[in-house]
Amino acid sequence: MHDIKAIRENPEQFDQLWAKRGLEPMAQKIIDQDKLIRKAMQVVQEAEAARNKSSKLIGQAMAKGDKDEAERLKTEVAGAKNVIAAMGAQVDSEKAILQDLLATLPNLPFADVPDGEDEDANVETHKWGTPREFNYAPKSHDELGAALGMMDFETAAKMSGSRFVVLSGLLSRLDRALAAFMLDLQSDEHGYTEATPPFLVWDKALYGTGQLPKFAEDLYRTDVGHYLIPTAEVSLTNIVRESIVDPETLPRRYTAHTPCFRSEAGAAGKDTKGMIRQHQFNKVELVSITKPEDSEAEHKRMLGCAEEVLKRLELPYRVVELCTGDLGFGARRTFDIEVWLPSQDTYREISSCSNCGDFQARRMNARYKHAEKDNRFVHTLNGSGLAVGRTLVAVLENYQNEDGTITVPKALVPYMGGVEVIG
Repeated sequence: MHDIKAIRENPEQFDQLWAKRGLEPMAQKIIDQDKLIRKAMQVVQEAEAARNKSSKLIGQAMAKGDKDEAERLKTEVAGAKNVIAAMGAQVDSEKAILQDLLATLPNLPFADVPDGEDEDANVETHKWGTPREFNYAPKSHDELGAALGMMDFETAAKMSGSRFVVLSGLLSRLDRALAAFMLDLQSDEHGYTEATPPFLVWDKALYGTGQLPKFAEDLYRTDVGHYLIPTAEVSLTNIVRESIVDPETLPRRYTAHTPCFRSEAGAAGKDTKGMIRQHQFNKVELVSITKPEDSEAEHKRMLGCAEEVLKRLELPYRVVELCTGDLGFGARRTFDIEVWLPSQDTYREISSCSNCGDFQARRMNARYKHAEKDNRFVHTLNGSGLAVGRTLVAVLENYQNEDGTITVPKALVPYMGGVEVIG
């Protein structure tokens, strides 16, 4: 959500930054709508003043025995009440129009975010690790999993349709081991507080983090009004909704391992095979709540925390900064971590770390006490630390052996009960 006062004071800046995201100029339309509201509110205030004045005079007229004047004043009061009711309804209607308009406008990118229309303009910042050289054609994760008899898409399709999977045996344990390893790293070493949040939330929680109203088609809604979370970012960020946070508790850092549910409405035909793009997947999420002056440093810290997972697993990866045309709806800056997948001979996204500034905080009314009478909006950040399923994919492909077995990364052996090879 955007600050209407800031738009009134600097409309050119908003239009310039929205233009980088491919939007038409919107500031004047917003200002014009705001003027309609302010004009209607002024009429209401004037009518209220007239009603109050006339109401006082009625008593005086009655005390003097001037019934005609009293009746005239009563007529004025009634007329003022009609104006107040009609214009009050107009204020509410115009405010709703403005609210709907603001709710669908994306966050402003930082001025130094790379310009570009799509992912082709994203900028690589650094790489870590060297992709393994195979003396045979590496198999894809779905081939490996099927050959092991531990990754079954057909059985999942019988009960749930496409883009679901049944993991079993040691692959199921590997999935669990990855999540436990990530949680331990983030909570024990990186200072995140582990949480177990709700997987079902109201629409206002999704509105707060920006999934609603714009991305309703990507969500699963129950018939009693709850939504399944598309990411634990929703639950974790909403911990501070409608509250004034003690500044001494900032930054707050949360991590959680949850299932995530997405309809993938805009991804028809993409990654239909395997576990890359599923309707249900597990993820370890990272969320930070900070003061405004600390959010950029916290963003880099969060990125490092997510990268450390891949370093410990010895999986090659690269980091890219997203250009303005590829930024998510609520982000001001985003770094993607992309892990190397041998079967595709390329890097694929495994984590997105974003600084949302005060965009989500305004939608949630999440503030912190800055001074005695000055409460300011917090900044919110989120990132994957990591997507568990995609990490499983990367482990299978990078640690595969020619005979179809999978070597377990050293960091995971303790979580696998000492198992060193899956076969």
